[in-house]
Amino acid sequence: MTSLGAIRTDVVGSLLRPPALRDARLALESGAIDAETFLGVENRAVAQAVRLQEDLGLDVVSDGEYRRLNFQDSFGASVLGFDSAPTRLAVYEERVEGASPLRRWEIPKLDQKGTAITHRLPALHRLRLGRNLPLEEYAFAASVAKAPVKVSLIGPDRVSQRFAHEVSSAVYETMDAFMDDVVAIQRQMIEGLVAAGCKYIHIDAPGLTAYVDEPSMAKMRARGEDPAANLTRSLKAEAQITHGFGDVVFGIHLCRGNQRSMWHREGAYDSIAERMFHDLPHKRFLLEYDSPRAGGFAPLRFAPKGKIVVLGLVSTKIADLESVEDLKRRIDEAAKYLPLEQLALSPQCGFASDVIGNLLSEDDQKRKLERVVETARQVWG
Repeated sequence: MTSLGAIRTDVVGSLLRPPALRDARLALESGAIDAETFLGVENRAVAQAVRLQEDLGLDVVSDGEYRRLNFQDSFGASVLGFDSAPTRLAVYEERVEGASPLRRWEIPKLDQKGTAITHRLPALHRLRLGRNLPLEEYAFAASVAKAPVKVSLIGPDRVSQRFAHEVSSAVYETMDAFMDDVVAIQRQMIEGLVAAGCKYIHIDAPGLTAYVDEPSMAKMRARGEDPAANLTRSLKAEAQITHGFGDVVFGIHLCRGNQRSMWHREGAYDSIAERMFHDLPHKRFLLEYDSPRAGGFAPLRFAPKGKIVVLGLVSTKIADLESVEDLKRRIDEAAKYLPLEQLALSPQCGFASDVIGNLLSEDDQKRKLERVVETARQVWG
């Protein structure tokens, strides 16, 4: 059996929410059903998502992130201490109102009260773990899965970018102090997952591409921050959360935004690739490569032996289905910079970074996951 570190197909995590699950969440928010009834709907939806991925032949499966309103809830809904408030489904609908595919999205109302990390919020007191949501997700998914189950956690870099430190100095005098607590909490969450048997933990680090996107760096500078110092701090924190967990496979995923088929950053990996591959101990690097905004494959030359780069060549933003031949051609192009045995294939991002999801159908989603498996079998056997 191929080790999890070397599998050739991967998933980023989120899947389109089935209509029944969306309807049930609205019913829960309105008081029409109770939490126990909603949990039953969630459980059935997760079991179906696991079965779909297994039937397609994927090497690893997720729970579809169905228990989250937003992919960042892995931290935001688990941790106490932020000046936060519960978020309803309607908030996510409002955030993407008027969306059209493949355009730059300026995130609205980021500083309004809501769920932490989804919104940029201050701290009222030092952070602590209130519940381990990813552990709850894993426990059920593993109970219904035959294939290995991976779990996605939002990484320290994005947590830092969505923390209003400038108005939190009474709680955290420095950003280093804040990040120390973030790392400690995330290690506590990972310890729970490892104890439960999870062997593949995937860190979502969408904020790392902010360091190749000039508008994002301009916002940092406007807040009095130094992007270079932020990157150094983040790479250190991302590395720290992985240490000491034995044979657990850690992956890290970089993308440029994925909200209702829109994006909010652009720029090639070139300026961060060497440091990223050198400083991060993760085994698998899931890199978005579905559009020219990601640049070319030359930065892959910095990946050391033993690391796997998972090429995110299959778009989750549009329904158009990539051909096997085009995917094989692009894999061949990447193999000019990194040996084929160090490459794998996945969708470029999740299909539904939040409860609203991208502008594809469930059938589109299935065909794209099928195409990942079909192509990988032709390339790697």
